[in-house]
Amino acid sequence: MVKLGAHMSIAGGYYKAIDAAAEFEMDVVQLFTKNNNQWAAKPISDQEVALFSDRLRDTGVSNPLSHASYLINLASPKDELWNKSIDGMSIEWQRAEQLGLDGVVMHPGAFVESTPEQGMQRIVDAIVEISRRVEAKKSWLLLENTAGQGSCLGWSMEQLAWLLERTGESMRVGVCLDTCHAHAAGYDFSTESGFKAWEREAKKLGVLDAIRALHLNDSKKGCGSRVDRHEHIGLGTIGLEGFERVLKNKVLKQWPMYLETDKGLNDDEEDWDAVNMRVLRGLAS
Repeated sequence: MVKLGAHMSIAGGYYKAIDAAAEFEMDVVQLFTKNNNQWAAKPISDQEVALFSDRLRDTGVSNPLSHASYLINLASPKDELWNKSIDGMSIEWQRAEQLGLDGVVMHPGAFVESTPEQGMQRIVDAIVEISRRVEAKKSWLLLENTAGQGSCLGWSMEQLAWLLERTGESMRVGVCLDTCHAHAAGYDFSTESGFKAWEREAKKLGVLDAIRALHLNDSKKGCGSRVDRHEHIGLGTIGLEGFERVLKNKVLKQWPMYLETDKGLNDDEEDWDAVNMRVLRGLAS
């Protein structure tokens, strides 16, 4: 059975994300472990860890995952931001460990005024240092493929493979595949031939075997647009058949999948999370 869920709010406590997921009969949940637009983070108390663990057990929601702060840029050529990002990512991974999460998802980074090659090396050097500091026992650091907007790295399977070769399983580094980002980066998930071409490339380069989670998002913009704009499932340029291929792929379907689509109500006053979950469950079956 495919495990499906979404990113949920921690307002009121970490356990609230689990309760919100359970309310929509989700199997899995993703959350932030701190304010994603701030560097500072309040320590997680033992009581919060216990509450979180209890709610996972009581609800049956599994595979909790966190998403790292958007401020972090491990590819930055500026030493001050790069070092701050290493500190910040170390804290994110430590918090994931403390809460017993499966992993923490991270955007690889943007090279800004340097070069792609310099940016890629900065990411590797940073991850090596972060891994040394954290010494993770349970949680994985998952590199999320990007849409390739601006100077963002990690948009191609080739770039992800290069990063994995220098970090990888020995450091508990894997991949979180975002469907919207892959499509926007130029891998056409809306067609069978496009999806198969992505799969062949990902398999050949060792990226397919490194995937440990998925972000399920349709794309507002077209294939190759390099624009990161999420859309509700089936309403974007990937379409329902594209998601059916993802959900039924023998490798991908074994990993937990998380929605990151807009919250709120549709025109029929139905919660979008409920709508997207129903659509995905229908496609998976």
